[in-house]
Amino acid sequence: MALKVMIFLLASFLLVATRVSSDEDTFWEAFYAKVPVKSPVHVPVKAPTPAPVKAPTASPPVKVLPPVNLSECPRLCGGRCKLHSRIRHCTRVCVTCCQRCKCVPPGTYGNKEMCGKCYTEMKTHGDRPKCP
Repeated sequence: MALKVMIFLLASFLLVATRVSSDEDTFWEAFYAKVPVKSPVHVPVKAPTPAPVKAPTASPPVKVLPPVNLSECPRLCGGRCKLHSRIRHCTRVCVTCCQRCKCVPPGTYGNKEMCGKCYTEMKTHGDRPKCP
């Protein structure tokens, strides 16, 4: 008995669903039939005027530090690495960079551009910046 009721309900649902979807299709067809279609009007379109190109502003020249005496590298690197979490590692790497590039940037962080390309472009085997 329950099986017959389930089959009846399923058949009723399918009948109503197909009926509603076909009514919906006719509704939209009727709706679009009432919408007037305007013929396209050809209006000349002007291209937007390009924005004026600004000349690139030159950044102020970076002051490059004079070469450092190699005997001063440990002292300068000690000041550069004093706040580093791995002071001995930082100092060892900094001394290597100082010996190769003959420069140590001022401060404890940044300012690498003041030592030029040698200092900024030196990389580790993992292609990370070498000099602190």
